Amino acid sequence: MKELAQLVVGSEDDVLAVTLSGEIDMSNAADLEAAVERAMPNTAYGMVLDLSELTYLDSAGIRMLIGLANRFRWRRQQLCVAVPEGSRVRRVLDLAGAAGAFTIDPTVDAARSRMDRSRTIDP
Repeated sequence: MKELAQLVVGSEDDVLAVTLSGEIDMSNAADLEAAVERAMPNTAYGMVLDLSELTYLDSAGIRMLIGLANRFRWRRQQLCVAVPEGSRVRRVLDLAGAAGAFTIDPTVDAARSRMDRSRTIDP
């Protein structure tokens, strides 16, 4: 039996950290997307979505990530995805051209660093 994805939410400053583990497919992508979106407060600058513990991602999961990125962008929030280079999930995202929809970094620290560098200071 496969292990469907589990979600763990943490926070550091105004950046939400969400870890997904297990598998994301058409059976759970919509529910997971809703849960991730509910976890993101309007006051947060952005979210680092850690996929390093994810073992499977299909096209429904890719659509879920793109949908989240688009909604967060509309809300003026960022989505950075952390997934190790060479992992199965990273290869799927690379093949799908997902980097055009959201940023992908190899680690949570790299994603957080990118997010910190992209902040602009209002005059």
